[in-house]
Amino acid sequence: CIPGNLDGWDVVKGRVQPVSALPLLAVLTLAATGTEMNPTGVLQNHETEEKLGYRNPLMFPRHSFLDPTFTISVPKNYTAYGIADLIAHCLEAFFAKGSAPLSDRVAVSVILEAMEAGPLLLENLSDYELRARIMWASTLALNGYTGFGRTFNGDWGVHAAGHVLSLLFDVPHGASLTIVYPAWLKYHSGRAKERIERLGTLLFNNPSVNNTISNLEQFFIKIGCPVKLSEAGIHASAIPRIKDVMVKNSVSGTSWLLTAEDYPELLRLME
Repeated sequence: CIPGNLDGWDVVKGRVQPVSALPLLAVLTLAATGTEMNPTGVLQNHETEEKLGYRNPLMFPRHSFLDPTFTISVPKNYTAYGIADLIAHCLEAFFAKGSAPLSDRVAVSVILEAMEAGPLLLENLSDYELRARIMWASTLALNGYTGFGRTFNGDWGVHAAGHVLSLLFDVPHGASLTIVYPAWLKYHSGRAKERIERLGTLLFNNPSVNNTISNLEQFFIKIGCPVKLSEAGIHASAIPRIKDVMVKNSVSGTSWLLTAEDYPELLRLME
């Protein structure tokens, strides 16, 4: 809540700060974003072609109810997108700057849980235990535990790029991340070599950069998520438009910075 006659978008962009908020109660119906245990949200403005994350402690829920039965009606494709989203949250934390070996292991443990329970759940969408496992994994993926000791609790460059795809083409959030992440890892495979090797060692018991990227990409394919723009119905002719909106949204990570000069190659890797 902010006194005065203000544009709500000014709040999203941080130009003005709220002084209070109505108490929030969360009832989880989709295991993905971890909103039940974080003060974060995303809003888009079609007029300005912006889609931005917003975080404020006032938005943290006073109470949250996590009942797996409330997620059983979620269809297979959106269940898969939620699995992909929670994995992406762990990866964003893993690739932020800062030395935090325990946080590495926490993040990888959550990813392993998702990679084990996720495919089983997609074969039996009404399984209570599997719904519960994915629900709790999604909570842990973005409640801060995976990013302790890291700058900004995560890099968030992949999310920023994915938001542009969702803004322009209404691509489901999780699907946008499975398109961007393999390309982002390939693009940064030289500069982020040590981090990718660390991820591969912990996640696949193999430090190979190429193997790590391939295994993640194959998992996304296994659960039915797109890994290329074309698989989401986005034609190559749209790439200049995507680039322009990435510029407008200043798409970048907090640890692995991106500029307009990086976008063409990153987008090429998404084709």
